[in-house]
Amino acid sequence: MRTHWCGELDRSLVGREVTLAGWVQRRRDHGGLIFIDLRDRSGLAQLVFDKGKSPFELAEELRNEYVIGVRGRVAERSPENYNPRLATGEIELAVSELKIYNRSYNPPFYIEDGLSVEESLRLRYRYLDLRRPEMMHRLRLRHRAVKMMRDYLHEDGFLEIETPMLTRSTPEGARDYLVPSRLHPGSFYALPQSPQLFKQLLMVAGAERYYQFARCFRDEDLRADRQPEFTQIDLEASFYSQERLFDLVETMMARLWEELLEIKLERPFPRLAYREAMDRFGSDKPDLRFPGELVDLTDLAEKSSFKIFQGVIKSGGVVKGWCHAGGGRLSRRELEELIDFARREGAKGLVWMVREEEGWRSPVAKFFDQGLLNEIGERAGAQPGDLLLVVADRWLVSCTVLGQLRLRLGGPREQGENRPHFLWVIDFPLFEPEPGEKGYLSNHHPFTAPLEEDMPLLETRPAEVRSQAYDLVLNGVELGSGSARIYDRDIQQRLFKVLGLSDREAEEKFGFLLEAFEYGAPPHRGIALGLDRLVTMLTGDESIRQVIAFPKTAGATCLVTGAPAAVSREQLTELKIGVKAGGRKSGQSPSKPK
Repeated sequence: MRTHWCGELDRSLVGREVTLAGWVQRRRDHGGLIFIDLRDRSGLAQLVFDKGKSPFELAEELRNEYVIGVRGRVAERSPENYNPRLATGEIELAVSELKIYNRSYNPPFYIEDGLSVEESLRLRYRYLDLRRPEMMHRLRLRHRAVKMMRDYLHEDGFLEIETPMLTRSTPEGARDYLVPSRLHPGSFYALPQSPQLFKQLLMVAGAERYYQFARCFRDEDLRADRQPEFTQIDLEASFYSQERLFDLVETMMARLWEELLEIKLERPFPRLAYREAMDRFGSDKPDLRFPGELVDLTDLAEKSSFKIFQGVIKSGGVVKGWCHAGGGRLSRRELEELIDFARREGAKGLVWMVREEEGWRSPVAKFFDQGLLNEIGERAGAQPGDLLLVVADRWLVSCTVLGQLRLRLGGPREQGENRPHFLWVIDFPLFEPEPGEKGYLSNHHPFTAPLEEDMPLLETRPAEVRSQAYDLVLNGVELGSGSARIYDRDIQQRLFKVLGLSDREAEEKFGFLLEAFEYGAPPHRGIALGLDRLVTMLTGDESIRQVIAFPKTAGATCLVTGAPAAVSREQLTELKIGVKAGGRKSGQSPSKPK
């Protein structure tokens, strides 16, 4: 039905007869001539219908988004009619045959780039939104990125292996999406949060190097840029050192950025231990484009007469600060908003100090002599006109709140702020306190190996045990997370006990994995990179919804299909499931925007 794509036509085809197919982008009627811009996913081509030589009357029926096929001869435009904005702007197609395959309603928005319409309308008519060139560019770039990664991993000996979508529900952090079993009433499958257990079993099976573009599902409270289903690039390798894995991933990222964006990455990527990242940037995924780091002011604050600082220090807390260059211009109202923000983020309060030419301005200045304030300013790097923000609290709270303030205020950025700043964050804590501090939870997942030198602390001081876990971070965004895995049954059971799982519970939930470890499990490690987030960084978008063909809303609904929706009573009866009052009635769908 076509011999060429629209975007392929150029001067080398002048005089050739070609067949095109696509959608009408624009129609211009000049009396004896009708000009049509025909669009397919490759670009635009201008069609010319001459009243004396073409199916002119049929062309008069054409409107935007009609689907047509044409045959004609490629002709060169006169130089004064060149269109430099189009790749095909030097030629046009003199049409001799026209077929209308389908007509179209008037679309609810223009099929063009730079739209300014509500996202809900775009998601409701996503099949129209995807026709726009900038959206099709995103899908093409995603395809190219996936193909490049597949080719690269194949070159390095990795096998692409699929793992089950219907599996067993296991405690991995978020809630599972459950799927009822008709053949086993009262029992459920779970959609995988990740292929973690299966890829470890593949290492036991001797696959040695595995990858998969895995679909993952997590039934968790959503944020603006989180999806209930997403794709990750899942890697696992046996007999791989951390250095080897880092080199593999860095080389893959370097290829993507150089071939897709013509940007050469500096390697090796820098590394920061978790503790250092939190101390310096207040985040375990620091954005290195921002100048300025957090500083510890505990020893200097201890010399003041400010009782709040004194009390925090005596209770084992710290006093930390961050200098916002040029922040002295903020109004009192803006400073109050920062205090409210700090409290919402978990701090008991926030102290501000402004360095001026003649001294310091602060509500707590009277508790510090001038020499002490100057010492604090020098350590924080504060110049006249700068704002120093100080939080006194537990170490983690102080770091985290100042890290959020650093991101919120930003300050002047370094030159080349949009260049990619990759880094590895390593040596995460193996555990985190359970809410209420009754026990411990896994910081990454319960199959992460501890650092060997911290193994003696596993039962006695678990909060101090570091893991062999690592995150890949780009411009303040976590692109991927991974670790060396436990492959010894005894160590795995010791870790389960720290997490509060009895031997019986561990056997019930993970007995198949523990048993596999008894059959010659090799040392192995891996990483999972978020494909949606990775492509978003490549396209420069803010939201991952831009690079997913059919995304869900922030409320986890699909506006195209109306999912989730109720099902028939017959289906529920067959599955032996009852629905409590208060749910939607059978067949009822969520409301859709008009």
